[in-house]
Amino acid sequence: MMSKKRHLAGSNFSPAGRSGKGAGYYAGKVCINIVLWIFSLSCIFPLVWMFYSSLKLKRQFNADVISIPFGTATLQNYTDILNNPDYHLSESMWNSFRTTAISIILIVLFTFVVGYILARVRFRLNRPLYVMFLMGMLIPIHSLLVPMYVLFRNLGISNQWYTLLMPYVSFGLPMGIFLVEGYVKGIPISLEEAAAIDGSSFSRTLWSIIMPLCRPILVTVAIIQIFGCWNEFSFALVLIQNVHLQTVPLALTQFKGQFGSDYPLQMTAMLITMSPIVVLYFAFSNQIIKGMVAGAVKG
Repeated sequence: MMSKKRHLAGSNFSPAGRSGKGAGYYAGKVCINIVLWIFSLSCIFPLVWMFYSSLKLKRQFNADVISIPFGTATLQNYTDILNNPDYHLSESMWNSFRTTAISIILIVLFTFVVGYILARVRFRLNRPLYVMFLMGMLIPIHSLLVPMYVLFRNLGISNQWYTLLMPYVSFGLPMGIFLVEGYVKGIPISLEEAAAIDGSSFSRTLWSIIMPLCRPILVTVAIIQIFGCWNEFSFALVLIQNVHLQTVPLALTQFKGQFGSDYPLQMTAMLITMSPIVVLYFAFSNQIIKGMVAGAVKG
């Protein structure tokens, strides 16, 4: 009896015996966490470096690129950019905001309607249209720059404030339709049937019942497309030549000289222009993940 008790005390009642996990398991978890922390810091450090580098003057930055400007930090770069009208940074941010806002409204509206129709309405061209929209995600946009430039120039619609709306909306639809179509398929059709029995019209059911249920995936589509529209460079470079119509990516190119660049000034401009997008990302990052997972599971 005493030997059995000692056996039980030595095997079942030890921490390793209860969990079945030894010191190697916990050491492996610690190593994995350390590696993940290193990767996280490698992603955050460029933003931190850009911030404290924007507080340096050009000569200070050229003398030491990595050092932190303790006691010598200055806001001169910020005042130079905001007070100098030759940079057109505030005007470029307004152009990007206007183009992005209108594009997002149109993308969300079209993706919701088209995605719902492809998910619910059965007709002969349903699958061919769906495949056609998905093919839009496979087409490299750079292969269309020259044809679109020729087309827009011949139609006389290039170099206008609304010029970028058409390519932004067109290339934003495929992914949005793919996500919305999969999400709508997961919504029980019995909700629409019950609404029809109660006398609800098709339009009221669509906008008052289905659209609120699709809000998570629509918010995800909107946030993803905001990043794309705000940071888009290729179409803006080819289709916009007027300095008063240029967007943020084009405005940042003027801080790079032919024989040299004022890197602290350039980093300051980048921080100013990217701050709305960074705040938006951290505010809605969980929503992006939830919407993507929900669309994948429901589809």
